[in-house]
Amino acid sequence: MQQPVIPIKNHILPIIVISQFCCTSLWFASNAVIINLIKVFNLNNNAIGFLTSSVQFGFIIGTLLFAILTIADHFSPSKVFFISAVLGALCNSAIIWDGNTLTSLLVIRFLTGFFLAGIYPVGMKIASDYYKKDLGKSLSFLVGALVLGTAFPHILKGFIDISSWKPIIMATSIIALLGGILIQLLVPDGPNRIAAKSLNLSSFSKVFKNTEFRAAAFGYFGHMWELYAFWAFVPILLKTYSELHQNIEFNIPLLAFIIIAVGALGCVIGGFLSERFGTKNTAFTALLLSCICCLISPLLLFMSSEIVFIGYLIFWGIVVIADSPQFSTLVAQNVEPQIKGTALTIVNCIGFTITIVSILLLSTLVNSTDSLIAYMVLGVGPVIGLLGLRRNSQK
Repeated sequence: MQQPVIPIKNHILPIIVISQFCCTSLWFASNAVIINLIKVFNLNNNAIGFLTSSVQFGFIIGTLLFAILTIADHFSPSKVFFISAVLGALCNSAIIWDGNTLTSLLVIRFLTGFFLAGIYPVGMKIASDYYKKDLGKSLSFLVGALVLGTAFPHILKGFIDISSWKPIIMATSIIALLGGILIQLLVPDGPNRIAAKSLNLSSFSKVFKNTEFRAAAFGYFGHMWELYAFWAFVPILLKTYSELHQNIEFNIPLLAFIIIAVGALGCVIGGFLSERFGTKNTAFTALLLSCICCLISPLLLFMSSEIVFIGYLIFWGIVVIADSPQFSTLVAQNVEPQIKGTALTIVNCIGFTITIVSILLLSTLVNSTDSLIAYMVLGVGPVIGLLGLRRNSQK
C-alpha cells in the first residue's frame, strides 16, 4: 500500500536555511577579527592558522563523537541543533574575555568547532527528514547557506573598525543563538524521521558495507580534499597573480568574498540540475569541472588578462561546491533511515579531517617551492573521487 504524501509547510526549508547560515557564521568569526586578536592578546602572525585549525579539529572530534554515539538519530535532531547552537554561541562569545591567551583562544575555538558538529550535519539530517523526492535541491540551499557563512568574514574586513571588534563577536553569537531558536520553535522533527530505538555503536562501521554509500562517500572525500584548500588559498591566488603582473592591483577581500560566495549560487543551480539530470550525474560533472580547474591553475596564473583570471576563479568557485549537496544527498539516500544522521555525520568527520591534510600539504608546497605547479595537487582528490564514482556506475 502506498504511503500517503505528508504536506510540508512552506516555511520549513527557508527556516532551516536561515538557521544554518546564522549558526555557521560561528565558524570563521575569529578570522574576521584576527588582526584585532593578534594586537589585543599579543599573538604571533601564525595565530590565524592555529585558530582555524582548532575549529576544524573541534568539528572533527565532535562529528566523530556524534557519529559513534548516533546522537542525531537517537535524539530529536531539532533539539540537538538548538542545544549545539546555544553552546556554540556561548563559546564564541568567550573570545571577548580580556584575560584570553593563545591557549584559551584555541580551547574556545575547539569547543566552537565541536558544537558545530551538532549544527551543520544535523541541519542536513533535519532537511532529509522532511524532503525525500526533492532532497538534492533542499540540501543545495543548506550548503549554499554554509558557503555564504564562509564568505562572510571576507566582506566584514572592509567594514570592521580596528578599535571595535567585540561587537562583531557578539553579533555572530547572537545570530547563532537566533538560528537555534528558530529551529526549536518553528521546525519540529520531520515526518520521515525514524528514530533509532537504542544506542547502536556498530552503525559507525556498518554504513561502509554499502557499495553505493561508499561511492558517494569517496566522491565527497575527493571533493573535500580540494574545497577548503581552495577557499583558504583564494586570497593567496589573487595575491600571487598581482605579484606576477605588477601593473594589476586587486581588492582582495572583496574578490575573495565574491569568489567564495558565488558558490552558493553553484549549489542552488546544481540542485535544480539534479532534478533533470540526476543526482549522481550532476555531482560527477561538477567534480570533473572542478578537477579541470585545479589542473589548469598554473596556466591561468600566467594569463595577462585579469578579467579572464577572475572569471576563471569565479567559475571555479561555482563548481568547487556545486557537488557537495549532491554527494550528501547520495549519502542520505543509500543508508537505512534510522542511521541517516549518523551516516551524514561520519562523512563530514572524515571529509573535514581530509581538509586539514590538504591545506597543510598545499601550504607546505607553496611556502617551500616557487613553482606554481603546487596548486595542481588540489586535483588529486577530485581524480580519486571521479574514479570511485565511475567504477561504481559500471557495476
